[in-house]
Amino acid sequence: MYGYIIGKVMKITPKYIICENNGIGYEIIVPNPFNYKLNEEYKIYTYQHVREDLIELYGFMEFEEKELFLKLISVSGIGPKSALSILATGTVNEICRAIEARNDAYLRKFPGIGSKASQQIILDLAGKLSFTNEGVSNSKLDDVEDALIALGYSKKEITKVIPKLDANLDEGELIKEALKKLIKA
Repeated sequence: MYGYIIGKVMKITPKYIICENNGIGYEIIVPNPFNYKLNEEYKIYTYQHVREDLIELYGFMEFEEKELFLKLISVSGIGPKSALSILATGTVNEICRAIEARNDAYLRKFPGIGSKASQQIILDLAGKLSFTNEGVSNSKLDDVEDALIALGYSKKEITKVIPKLDANLDEGELIKEALKKLIKA
């Protein structure tokens, strides 16, 4: 329902922050509340979670963080609290790399994530996390992906390579780097 809220952080607790916008204080559950500073203005990307007996507002500093949260809660057996603990403990890029590399051990280090849950995360999300790559924009990654598909590579091959690319390169260099990695694979 709410895409984001821009406002000042008025209170910080171990579980949530209160962000004031136009005289309304929104209680927002965030992965790391102490990353925020009191009386500073933030753009907080939000997700409203509604259950029969509960309405909660979750917030994230980066859009990619919110997108990964949404992907994680789409996995059977992973709820908002588990997804939040994953995001609180690891960075978006580390988590995405672990999922793409099928690194079960990395995922099991998160609180509340056992072997069954980590395998389910890998099964459901591997190959579906192309929205992140250390700040590379979606359009840049989409262009690289389109170019590789035009060269005859499969989507499966491409999704293994995209997370390994150097984010500081331009599109042409990204394509060259991707081709080198695809040839070695």
